[in-house]
Amino acid sequence: MRPTVSMNPRNANTAIKNASTAATAMIALAHGPMTDLQYLSCYDTSSGSIGSLRPRGSFFCANEHPTARRSTHGCHRFQDLPLADREREWDGSAAEERVRKWAGAEDGPNHKYRDAHVWYDAENKDNYSAYKLLIADVIDGLLTAVPRGVLAAGAVMQGSRGGVDLPSDDIDRVKSHLAKYYAKMGETAPWDR
Repeated sequence: MRPTVSMNPRNANTAIKNASTAATAMIALAHGPMTDLQYLSCYDTSSGSIGSLRPRGSFFCANEHPTARRSTHGCHRFQDLPLADREREWDGSAAEERVRKWAGAEDGPNHKYRDAHVWYDAENKDNYSAYKLLIADVIDGLLTAVPRGVLAAGAVMQGSRGGVDLPSDDIDRVKSHLAKYYAKMGETAPWDR
């Protein structure tokens, strides 16, 4: 459990300097009134990463925040997308086409397109090939995680279909992301069994 401290941005530098790295403190800086929270910037003293919390509590990966240290890759933040029916068929190619159309990303990827994937290469984010592990489809106009897509991504993470080429630093984050969808489906991720 990471202790979190909310404060005015003017006090941030002092708090960061005084934070104990052993305690793995996460310091949150409020931007805007706390009652009308826009987002929180967070500094994790153990890793030195900067991220951002949205009002729902989702954490941006460090490389998504505009003031963060830049990375060449990134595990996309957990979207907590609604789940489709368990029996829904998964056709990744057809889902890819629908997601591009829904996201308005026919000419190139954008943030809505990114939301359908678990991982992307931030350095090449303007190329479709930078996005991996598609788990969502557009159903009735809503981006929705498809259980069979999640299972397929989980199998790929276990080496199925030749596996996936991801930086070793991101593998645990990707598995954690997928494990949250397994939990929503009432299952345990294969690497946690």
